[in-house]
Amino acid sequence: MLETVDALVAAGRRVVVTLPADGPLVQLIEARGARVELCLSPVLRKSALRPVGMVKLLLETARSLPASISLIRRSGAAVVLVNTVTIPFWIPVGRLVRRPVICHVHEAEASASSVIKRALALPLLLANKLIVNSRFSLGVLTSSFARLGRKATVVLNAVAGPGQPTLARAGLDGVVRLLYIGRLSPRKGPDVAIEAVNVLRARGVRASLDLVGAPFPGYEWFEQDLRDLVRRKDLGGAVTFHGFQSDVWPHLLSADVVVVPSVKDEPFGNTAVESVLSARPVVVSATSGLQEAVEGYGSAQQVRPADPHALADAIGRVHDDWPTFREKAFQDAQTAAERHAPAEYARRVCQIVGFGSVSADGRRGGSSGGARRVGAATVTALARGQSTMRGQSTTHGQSTTHGQSTTHGQSTTHGQSTTHGQSTTHGQLSGMRLYRLDDQAERH
Repeated sequence: MLETVDALVAAGRRVVVTLPADGPLVQLIEARGARVELCLSPVLRKSALRPVGMVKLLLETARSLPASISLIRRSGAAVVLVNTVTIPFWIPVGRLVRRPVICHVHEAEASASSVIKRALALPLLLANKLIVNSRFSLGVLTSSFARLGRKATVVLNAVAGPGQPTLARAGLDGVVRLLYIGRLSPRKGPDVAIEAVNVLRARGVRASLDLVGAPFPGYEWFEQDLRDLVRRKDLGGAVTFHGFQSDVWPHLLSADVVVVPSVKDEPFGNTAVESVLSARPVVVSATSGLQEAVEGYGSAQQVRPADPHALADAIGRVHDDWPTFREKAFQDAQTAAERHAPAEYARRVCQIVGFGSVSADGRRGGSSGGARRVGAATVTALARGQSTMRGQSTTHGQSTTHGQSTTHGQSTTHGQSTTHGQSTTHGQLSGMRLYRLDDQAERH
């Protein structure tokens, strides 16, 4: 979401972002030249599929409707941009006040029941356009309603790297340094990574594991389970818990191999992309959007999910043929930098929103089709109802998904991101936000 704000502000629009509550995300948005307005709105949760939950959702919707309509009208918005499917309320509200609505879809729960998948996808039928973060996510949508494919465009996440890629160390003398970045969550599989270290050490391969991230509030029990697992396997000297880290690049650049051992569906895989951008070999679970994230990279391997032996085998292959993987990783970093360039993401998003784009040198461009003047056009974009930072816990009262701006690591208050946002943010950010963009330029 932060990358979207960057793109639209750079294209000359005023942006208003709506959030459900104050928090760290406000400063990140305002630093990018956007304005923030707080506005509560209902978030779709699984509980809404039960009678009591549905009644609660309808009551929240009724209470939120007047303020939401007022916000869109007061902002003078020309377009409503919704940053997640978990706050579907804004899609019909935008249409109700006769604004074009675009939804940026970051979620893909392929393993969910058909009822849940269709419930999440149903409001998207009202949207004018969809931006989808991966082919996998698009496939999940069209499995519910094939017609959604006709209004959808896949735009890969913008992921800014650490600058010039740096070759990994020349030799793996001593310990092989493994790195996991992400939430300490059962679905992310950090326990699989710990078990893989145990397998490697039993095979005579000295390996260490750095865990960068923290659990969501309420999941502290899982972190304790991980620490107990480390003790049972006698890995106290091999596994280090770093907690939330606002800047993950130093950890990536000091690692030898990055592991992304998710055991559940991932809409995409920003951590995997960041690993490639850092010129480090990566091993991911062969599932969902992770496969797409590492597609075409020679230094990336895919293994069976939830299988520590398969993960250890892949790490062993890197260990045994380090010069080859090291060189391929360096080459892959350059490819990834082009594939996930923020400038290309900005161009495509602005084009879909309909306000043209910003060229690489920062000048405004435009979409094709006859020039016409647009006076003070505004775009209102709303991001998801909760913010989460990657690998970090969040405080909210709103549901969260692995969205698309993410911070790696720790607990925050807000909507989603992830501050997967530049410098100390990376990846995907979700939270409830509203962007207002005023176009003062010509549209071509």
